[in-house]
Amino acid sequence: MKDTEKYLIHATIAADGVVERSDVVGAVFGQTEGLLGEELDLRDLQESSRVGRIDVAVESENGQSFGEVTVASSLDKVETAILAAALETIDRIGPCRASVEVTSIEDVRAAKRREVVERAKELIAGGFDETSLASDDILEEVREAARVEGIIDYRGLPAGPRVGDSDAVIVVEGRADVLTLLDCGIKNAVAVEGTNVPEAVADLTADRTVTAFLDGDRGGELILRELAQVGDVDYVAFAPPGESVEDLDRSAVFDALRGKVPYSSLADEPNLREAAEAEPHAGSVADAPGATDGAGAVESVSADGSAATEPTELSEPSEPSDSDGPAPSTAASESAAESDKRAGDDGKSDPDANVDTDADAIGNGEREAPDRDAGDKTDDVDDESPDDDAKSASDAESATDDVATATADDEPRSLEEHVQEIVDAGSGRARLLDDDRSVLAEVAAADAFDAIERADTAPNAVVIDGRIDQRLLDVAAQRGVGELLGRETGEFVKRPVGTRVLTVGDLRAGS
Repeated sequence: MKDTEKYLIHATIAADGVVERSDVVGAVFGQTEGLLGEELDLRDLQESSRVGRIDVAVESENGQSFGEVTVASSLDKVETAILAAALETIDRIGPCRASVEVTSIEDVRAAKRREVVERAKELIAGGFDETSLASDDILEEVREAARVEGIIDYRGLPAGPRVGDSDAVIVVEGRADVLTLLDCGIKNAVAVEGTNVPEAVADLTADRTVTAFLDGDRGGELILRELAQVGDVDYVAFAPPGESVEDLDRSAVFDALRGKVPYSSLADEPNLREAAEAEPHAGSVADAPGATDGAGAVESVSADGSAATEPTELSEPSEPSDSDGPAPSTAASESAAESDKRAGDDGKSDPDANVDTDADAIGNGEREAPDRDAGDKTDDVDDESPDDDAKSASDAESATDDVATATADDEPRSLEEHVQEIVDAGSGRARLLDDDRSVLAEVAAADAFDAIERADTAPNAVVIDGRIDQRLLDVAAQRGVGELLGRETGEFVKRPVGTRVLTVGDLRAGS
């Protein structure tokens, strides 16, 4: 029909005999002809495209025929209702007595409106996720861009901007490790990009103070052994066991670098990581190069020869600088002094190594004279460390036992148990469950919609002693509920594929 259909007339037919589709269509046109006048004559309306095609579905059984008739109309409400009433005047179809009953007049536009509403719900639930950015996301994107711009290409390898002119370098495994150190203000790291150490890195180690800072796994140990074979390694630092350098935060990076040890003391050990953990620390990354003056201050000499006086009190490293100059240095620590003193007492280390400090490992190209006066204080601190570590280990073990006990008392239950307690018991309530079938919340069945909509943690499954209708299914699909289980289900206009709807019978039948 040329005009847009507005209404659909649905009618049922029953005939006392066997009839066919052509019989029904002939009865509709023949018995309504002239009944309503020329303006509402069915044949004229169809020719003017104000009434659509007459659809008939008829079946015969036991000598009787039953079927449905559907007529599309673009008339207004009154005219459509008159036309529908005229259909009920039909009392014969073919040679058989028959009856026609109009069951409903469907507003096609209302059905379309329902589809529009359902689709709008889907779009508003998932169509705007990627169009909004929180402030934290914007800041993180800008920071990431700034970090990437700070990486340079040193003979085909990712490196920090100070690798070329610093007299100390840190060798790491990959590009992500270089980015992590840049976040901490350390700009003299270079990556080997795998277990095969490049010739460029081997050449760097010939005339630089080299600290290998590697992952706390087997791969990090293999890289260290090959690096030691093709180049010179002065100090070694590992990430905590099982962790990667790229996953460490600022505090963990500096803690690991403070714990660096001379490689010469580990060269013959079968397990380098365990030996590095047992070896006394070589110094602190917070050490500033220079020597203490008579007033107890440190005079640090920068790469350009300028000098600055700082207190000797140990402090955390400052925030990363945006400039490409030397990484900021802090007060000299007692840890470096202890290293120098130990090297002097045993007489086994190279005299030049006593002058190297952790600031060299960070990459500011500076040197520090040994601070021997601070050694006693550092020894006292180191003597207290084993007791503190033992106490921490004991506390951690106790906390682990408590967590294990609590977990054993709160084992997940099966979905069938929740069904028995909620549906079989006729509780009139709804229960929200997480992935482990633990209870997130339990509310009255009438409040299930609000509970699902306002839940802080979206439930994985919902068991309700009641009927599951379209409204409840919509909010469950919107919140990402995987299973919706109730006593019975209603009629659904739409069934989202992401939410499984079951009755108790379906569950126990294994569907």
